[in-house]
Amino acid sequence: MSAYGSFPGSRPRRLRTTPAMRRMVAEYRLHPSDLILPAFVREGITEPLPISAMPGVVQHSRDTLRKAAVEAVEAGVSGIMLFGVPADENKDALGTAGTEPDGILQVAIRDVKAEVGDDLVIMSDLCLDEYTDHGHCGVLDEHGRVDNDATLERYAEMAQVQADAGVHVVGPSGMMDGQVGVVRDALDETGHEDVSILAYTAKYSSAFYGPFREAVASSLQGDRKTYQQDPANARESLRELALDLEEGADMVMVKPAGPYLDILHRVAEAVDVPVAAYQISGEYAMVEAAAEKGWIERDRAILETLLGIKRAGADTILTYWATEVAGWLRETR
Repeated sequence: MSAYGSFPGSRPRRLRTTPAMRRMVAEYRLHPSDLILPAFVREGITEPLPISAMPGVVQHSRDTLRKAAVEAVEAGVSGIMLFGVPADENKDALGTAGTEPDGILQVAIRDVKAEVGDDLVIMSDLCLDEYTDHGHCGVLDEHGRVDNDATLERYAEMAQVQADAGVHVVGPSGMMDGQVGVVRDALDETGHEDVSILAYTAKYSSAFYGPFREAVASSLQGDRKTYQQDPANARESLRELALDLEEGADMVMVKPAGPYLDILHRVAEAVDVPVAAYQISGEYAMVEAAAEKGWIERDRAILETLLGIKRAGADTILTYWATEVAGWLRETR
């Protein structure tokens, strides 16, 4: 007996004594195959263009995109999510470049498919915002509002041309009501039954998208609060989830990841399909900026954010650090 009472019999610290012990009892682990690399490819460039708000991330040329895909495969990354960035002169009110067979995204899909085949899951952003001169995710009506059902018709066309180009997974991200069902029908009716849908189920109207606007050279006028989810709402995400599953989603996603770990957990607890989370541009930029200032340890912070997303319930994580982190994980196996 101590003068201060009994010493503790249960000592959780025993399981933290060495790196080997901590590895052995770890409840959650990251694996390279958990990771998906978002990548931007810009029309008409021959050298990659750095994105100032996202140090280390670029708008790829077609050649450097192919190299990035190979590097992702070699690191063990499971997938790549492609975003097309058309030349400004090719943007219009309907986002026509998004449905042209030779539009930049369709060309990029074919390039990556030719380079890595089925060694990487090739995914494509299915949305109009990159291609419209107003920057919204859909077609505008005469009052300047996004017309949900007119937009669905455009999404059906996008699904077909992306599937024709060889994509494995489409990601309808515009948060239009009924988008998953319309895309599923369009794929099935054109002989693309094997193309999967990653539904952007809970996509919030977030302040953390800022750097992404530069990444896709966005022409956005106004905001997207009338169709992306309100950050104040949680139950609404489960309603969106039920609708997406009913319409045929193969996988579902929460975006952003870090500020919405509670939503991610609720979604993961509710479903028996794979759950993805997108660690978005603002989340990336904050870590990089703080690390550049010397305020945090960069590599540890990156891993901690990813483990938090995994712990909340994500099966896969879209992150701009995918290839880098996959390399670290392979080295420590």
